Amino acid sequence: MATDEQRYGDSGKTAAFAAASPPPRGGAVSYFRIDFALRLFLVAISLTALIVLATSKQNKLIQHPALPLLIRLSAKFQNSPALIYLLVALTVTSLYGLLTLALSAITLVKSCATPKLLFFLLASDALVLGVLASATGTAGSVGYVGLKGDSHVNWGKICNRFDLFCRHIGSAVFLSIVGSVSLVALVWLSAFSLYRRSR
Repeated sequence: MATDEQRYGDSGKTAAFAAASPPPRGGAVSYFRIDFALRLFLVAISLTALIVLATSKQNKLIQHPALPLLIRLSAKFQNSPALIYLLVALTVTSLYGLLTLALSAITLVKSCATPKLLFFLLASDALVLGVLASATGTAGSVGYVGLKGDSHVNWGKICNRFDLFCRHIGSAVFLSIVGSVSLVALVWLSAFSLYRRSR
């Protein structure tokens, strides 16, 4: 009686080899291409926001309300704990982005993505997202008070006088929001990749 090898010839060998071969890693490579691009964007955004916030300073001569003389006032981010918090959060995000960008590049070159690595990136991205989002919200609320004031607690607005300073703060907050959205996209990307691997 003919054996399977004799019956099917080379086609049987090919089918057996295909069954024993590991699945292609194209999905992992495609994932880390998107991951690398998002992390590169995150680093660029967070560093830009950090520089804009760190240079937010303005000096101005203002008429004294009671005396006929000019007084020199300055506005800088060091005067607000909320803005200092945002500066620290942006620094952490920038350093984290650089480290994970290098990790993503190495994984992309070697094509060695694992579920453990994806879970690590998912958890760490979510942690940094929480820090950056909370700092952005805190700084945004302070910036809004500076822009509009708050008559209920008798807090006056300052952006009518320190316009350049407020533009810097507004730009830094906006860029931080964009950075937070980038981290949300990275969290979703890792979660989706883990979901596909579990099916």
